[in-house]
Amino acid sequence: MPNDNEIPAGRSGPDEDEWNDFVRRFEAEDPARQPSSGAGLAPRPRRVWPLNLGLALLAAGAAFGVLKYTAGSPEDGGTASAPAASAPAKSAAVAPSAAPSAGPSAVPSRGNAVAAAGARPMMPLAELFPAKVKGGPGTTFTRVGSVVMESCTEPAGVGHRLAAMIDDSAGCVGEQTALYKDDRGNQFTLAVFTMKDPRDTLRMVSELALAFDDYQVAVQVPPAGSGLATLPADSGLVQGFVGNGRVMLVALGQWSDGRTADFQSLVDRMQPLQDEVSRKIGAHEQAG
Repeated sequence: MPNDNEIPAGRSGPDEDEWNDFVRRFEAEDPARQPSSGAGLAPRPRRVWPLNLGLALLAAGAAFGVLKYTAGSPEDGGTASAPAASAPAKSAAVAPSAAPSAGPSAVPSRGNAVAAAGARPMMPLAELFPAKVKGGPGTTFTRVGSVVMESCTEPAGVGHRLAAMIDDSAGCVGEQTALYKDDRGNQFTLAVFTMKDPRDTLRMVSELALAFDDYQVAVQVPPAGSGLATLPADSGLVQGFVGNGRVMLVALGQWSDGRTADFQSLVDRMQPLQDEVSRKIGAHEQAG
């Protein structure tokens, strides 16, 4: 029996020409049969993990970022952890009628869960941003000011990329921001975005953290009388991202003199403030 890719013996004339044309078209359309030279071929993209990217940027003198995400409660659409102990299974001899029926309303739909999460208000501003937060040894963060933004996509507060992600989401309940200083006059901006769908929070945290030198949240300018200097636009800056259920926290830190050095030390100094506000967010969302 002849091979399907071979011309049977004795075939000639117009039929042979048609067969050869068919084989040539087949080989031209089959990528596996294309020449293996790299000319004109795009290389396969490689994924760079956030930690490796952050270390590379730090070595080059760029800003350093950190990433953390905590899933929300089942009502928020997050992933619930397994219970510590499960109830013993019922015997198979139990009559089917004894078990509760699972009607259409037994499991809430995703749309209902998102609507319920979006209907819940944001965390109260004074509770979200304490007046004082204890830092490392001998360090205290003092709140200079805090405000609820008019919208989550104000041009003065967020960049075009983050604004586009928010516009493409299920909705944003609101944005709250605060400015803190430590005992040495270093400045820290915290921006909190409460979304309607926790999946949008996860997506935003993941995408923003992959570009540590792309600042999509503006730092807050110190108010008059705060004793803080208004730093120039080219001042050194670090940023960190935390997702907790439907809430994204973005923390930004600057040295008091705006220097572009010692970024890891600045990240370490900012961490207690970021962790404390993140802890308060988590407690509020779980209490939901």
